[in-house]
Amino acid sequence: MGQKTHPFGLRLGITEAHKSRWYAPKALYGELLVEDQKIRAWLDKRLNRRPPNAAVSDIHIERTREELKVIIKTARPGLVIGPKGAEIERMTEELQYMTGRKVAISVLEVKNADVDAKLVAESVAEQLVKRASFRRAVSMKVEAAMAAGAKGAKVRVSGRLGGAEIARVLEVKKGSLPLSTLQAHVEYGTAEAVTTYGVIGVKAWIYKGMYGTERTEEESNAAGGRARARGRK
Repeated sequence: MGQKTHPFGLRLGITEAHKSRWYAPKALYGELLVEDQKIRAWLDKRLNRRPPNAAVSDIHIERTREELKVIIKTARPGLVIGPKGAEIERMTEELQYMTGRKVAISVLEVKNADVDAKLVAESVAEQLVKRASFRRAVSMKVEAAMAAGAKGAKVRVSGRLGGAEIARVLEVKKGSLPLSTLQAHVEYGTAEAVTTYGVIGVKAWIYKGMYGTERTEEESNAAGGRARARGRK
């Protein structure tokens, strides 16, 4: 038997925060949990499954007594917001009608899509649907993640690869991937490629370094600027 754990679930409450942040009495808990799931499924279908793809990687939900706040993390914030905020207003109205609550949507930009596990998996799945070479698609994404600053990356595809009669698995890994180290920041994402010959599953793991030792993008840019300034002197 395999002893695998979900990289996010293993770290939940230790180094990772919950994706739904609210408190409810016992009688309401189930209803709100199902509502969260419906909101996520509806937003995923609207933003990720229809062209143009908005590249949404994560959806966080916060609730107060008066308001439902939805935080959308996306690599293409312009597509989510729409011209003059028209798209976000339309989504807010539809979610208010769907839930019967006051809704506020905020958008966070994913600066680097190459080191976001969910977006990496979705990108590989998209290429598989377009009948690209599965070996090339997986290798290129792993290399792109490493080039973008990841300390380790792994992509695994399984199913009828290339339309073969028998399903098989291809896995490409580069760098280190300490899956059982709780202090390690390992992102995990999955996607499905629905092809004419069957569904191909895609899994992606991205190791970004240890919590607390990772530098933010602003700090990295500032350090780079100081190094360039010293070079000019």
